[in-house]
Amino acid sequence: MSYSKRDLQNLKEFYQNQLLNDTVPFWFPRSIDTEFGGYLLMRDQDGSLIDDDKAVWIQGRAAWLLATLYNTVEPKQEWLEGSKSGIDFLNNHCFDTDGQMFFHVTRDGQPIRKRRYYFSETFAVIALSAYAKASGDEAAAEKARFLFGKCIEYSSTPGLLEPKFTSTRPSKGIGVPMIMMNTAQQLRENIGDPRCDEWISKWITEIERDFVKDDIKCVMEQVAPDGSIIDHIDGRTLNPGHAIEGAWFILHEAKHRNNDPHLIALGCKILDYMWERGWDKEDGGILYFRDVYDKPVQEYWQDMKFWWPHNEVIIATLLAYTMTGDEKYAKWHKMVHDYAYDKFHDAANGEWFGYLHKDGTIAQTAKGNMFKGPFHLPRQEWYCLQILNEYLNSNL
Repeated sequence: MSYSKRDLQNLKEFYQNQLLNDTVPFWFPRSIDTEFGGYLLMRDQDGSLIDDDKAVWIQGRAAWLLATLYNTVEPKQEWLEGSKSGIDFLNNHCFDTDGQMFFHVTRDGQPIRKRRYYFSETFAVIALSAYAKASGDEAAAEKARFLFGKCIEYSSTPGLLEPKFTSTRPSKGIGVPMIMMNTAQQLRENIGDPRCDEWISKWITEIERDFVKDDIKCVMEQVAPDGSIIDHIDGRTLNPGHAIEGAWFILHEAKHRNNDPHLIALGCKILDYMWERGWDKEDGGILYFRDVYDKPVQEYWQDMKFWWPHNEVIIATLLAYTMTGDEKYAKWHKMVHDYAYDKFHDAANGEWFGYLHKDGTIAQTAKGNMFKGPFHLPRQEWYCLQILNEYLNSNL
């Protein structure tokens, strides 16, 4: 199948309507904590609060979303002020005395948990950079660049952070080069940083060299330091949606580099490999975990359908189609789009349920928790809107 210009126009209008009239209104303004700052995001399907703790990842991501909407959709004062609430909460409550960030804090910002990696920092970088662009706040821009430098230091200096595992079976995950790549892209696009291009190239090279396995048509989630497959349960476990998220980061970079053909081919290859591994041919949707050799997967939620992989696959397939014209990607996009908006979307209350059983029935009703909040879904709808605006305007 292919998409006509009218189809793409309809899709653009659909994503714009879902973003601005369904997804964002579910969260804002009610989630802005007017007493302590930041956001109250752990919510049930009707928007009622189920917990008033704050996940630092989601605080940064929500501040990024609001500033990005201000920068790219409409300069609404409530979006700018809402983003500032998150930025101030991050600055005032989410950094430990050693400069590292917490992972989980109370409503008023008392620390509960600190993890041994730096993704709280990466989400603070994108939030600060988007807010700096929206507000002109030079201190926010300086802090974004400083934290980006700390993330580079953490990612490239072995032993700087306390390791989670012993040295018996060393490994590395695709999450670090992926998330760092997108962090750098957001920083570069919002306020600029001369380090971004070089480091993005390094992270893409690492993904292609060590994680993409052409001989078995697969993208590994975890490998040994030399890129070899670790033939144990954890080492064999794949996360197709995560790899496909990386695919669209690479396609985004290809577009930034004047449609670099090598990066387009790499991004599409990752998408191709992991669609084949991840799409549930029986019930539809993206399976959460697979084993690289089709052995049993340890995690009991391995065949569930989580919201966020579907967001990433919707982006990746649409981006691949608009960049290559390959009708296969239009077909895949329609399949995953139709599945996701049929199964995850809550027509009565707005937003998406987060967790489905394999057969597509709802596993639980929460819309927000320590990991789910206003990020993957609104980012998907926002970015698909950007893709389609650009594509339609350039193909008049």
